[in-house]
Amino acid sequence: MENLHSLYYFLELAGTFAFAISGATAARQRNLDLFGICALAYVVACGGGIIRDLCIGAIPPAGLSNWHYLVVAIIATGLTVGFFSVVQRLNRPVLLFDALGLSLFAVTGAQKALSYGHNGQVAVLLGIATAVGGGVVRDIMLNRVPVILQKEIYASAALIGAVIVVLGDYLKWVSDGWVAIIALTISFTLRVLALRYHWNLPVPSNATTRLNK
Repeated sequence: MENLHSLYYFLELAGTFAFAISGATAARQRNLDLFGICALAYVVACGGGIIRDLCIGAIPPAGLSNWHYLVVAIIATGLTVGFFSVVQRLNRPVLLFDALGLSLFAVTGAQKALSYGHNGQVAVLLGIATAVGGGVVRDIMLNRVPVILQKEIYASAALIGAVIVVLGDYLKWVSDGWVAIIALTISFTLRVLALRYHWNLPVPSNATTRLNK
C-alpha cells in the first residue's frame, strides 16, 4: 500500500510539472511578466487538485499545504522561461504538456477520491475535475474559450482514464499500479491522436440554418 501511495504521489507531482510547463508556456506566449507567468503556471498546475481536495474533504488541499507542489511548479516555470526557445521547438508544446497533465491528473484524481471512501461515480467526476480544472482556469485567465467547451476530445480522454481506474479498483483485474499505467497511457494516447488526426466530438446540426440556406 505504501508503494501504491508513493506511485500516485509521483504521478501527481509529474502532472503538476507538466501542467506548470503548459501554463508557463501559454503565459510566455501572451507576453506576461515574470510574476504573471509564475502565477498562471501555479494555478494551472494545482487548480484542479485543489478543487478535488475541497470536494472530498482533504483540507487543507495538498496544492496549498505541501511545499513540494509549489517547488515543482516553480522549477517547471524556471525551465520554461530559461529554455523557452527549446520549448517552442516542440510540436505544439502547450497541447503536448497539457495532454500529459490531463492524463496524469485524471488517474490520480479518481484514485484519491476512491482512497477517501467515495464511490465510483464521485471518483470519475473528480478525476475529470482534477484533469480539466487547471486548463479551464488557464483559458479563462488568458481570455479564451476553455477547451472543454469546444468540440475537441479533451474531457472525454480524462473520462476514459478515470473510468479505467474505477473499473480496475472494482474488478481487481491487475494490480493498482498497472491500472494507473494503463489508464494514463490510454488517456494520453487518445488525446494525442485526437490532436494529430483532428478527431472531434459530433456537433448537433442546426436545422434552422440549413432551412435558411
